Amino acid sequence: MSDIILGIESSCDDTSAAVISDGWLLSNVIASQDVHRAFGGVVPELASRAHEQNIVPVVSEALSRAGVQARDLTAIAFTRGPGLLGSLLVGTSFAKAMGLALDIPIVMVNHLQGHVLAGFVKEKDQPVVQPSFPYLCLLVSGGNSQIVRVDSPLDFTILGQTIDDAVGEAFDKCSKMMGLGYPGGPIIDRLAKQGDSRRFKFAKPHIPGLDYSFSGIKTSLLYFVRDELAKDPAFMEKNKEDICASFQKTLIDILMDKLIKAVGQTGIKEVAIGGGVSANSGLRSRITEEGRKRGWKTYLPAFKFTTDNAAMIAIAGYYHYLAGERTPLDVAPVSRMADF
Repeated sequence: MSDIILGIESSCDDTSAAVISDGWLLSNVIASQDVHRAFGGVVPELASRAHEQNIVPVVSEALSRAGVQARDLTAIAFTRGPGLLGSLLVGTSFAKAMGLALDIPIVMVNHLQGHVLAGFVKEKDQPVVQPSFPYLCLLVSGGNSQIVRVDSPLDFTILGQTIDDAVGEAFDKCSKMMGLGYPGGPIIDRLAKQGDSRRFKFAKPHIPGLDYSFSGIKTSLLYFVRDELAKDPAFMEKNKEDICASFQKTLIDILMDKLIKAVGQTGIKEVAIGGGVSANSGLRSRITEEGRKRGWKTYLPAFKFTTDNAAMIAIAGYYHYLAGERTPLDVAPVSRMADF
């Protein structure tokens, strides 16, 4: 008999539900919230209200597309954290209620673990290409930047992480600083393709070990733009492609320098990326190029699995379920989680 898992993801501003059967994806439905664009960032109260409106139709659609009934489900996996507490509360409460009504277990999942394991979601009519254990994952998103050693689907070790801002946050805040809009990552990536990445130089941090820092480059860009606009009010508009290309290259250099160091220290040449920033075309090209040059096997997630989605929660929950893990109904969501 197949293990059919419903995954629910509600950590930020995307309401998502997915169904997998023995690791194979049957459906993955996402309802995004455009209301935040006008504010230049996610407004937590608006996000949680939108989740309340979206979660029932999203789950219903996921089951319909998968061709299964609620009574066919084996378990429900849900994101416990990290994320926005109000948003997480909606998904957690729904998973509890549905699990109780169906008399099936619920399984909590760390959102970051979902990103790391996104590459293990199998799809029909698609080749199964997955990293072998152990492998290194460069986890890059709006809230996290980490290098993670993965020894099994449930065995993770953080080798390095940001000591201040995440790389995705740097993209978003600097895009807003330059007046380009939100979300900043896709905008900067698009403009960078048209610019000269070597024209401008921005400060790179000197952080020991494998940890990251992205606060300094934000300050560097702020002062650069301020000083140049004082000389020429049209400087930003005239040079935005080159600025974005140079800024993006600096961020990627920072990420890759530490990843190269991590591979050297561990000897592990199976390398994957995950998280929202793993959709960045410059990063995907660079890690592929470095892999080819250095003899790595590199694994890039499908674009649809880079953003927050329930397929990654379902696959992580599937592994937890197989390991015999079950979550009690008195569990509470948490905005921060210490580790995997």
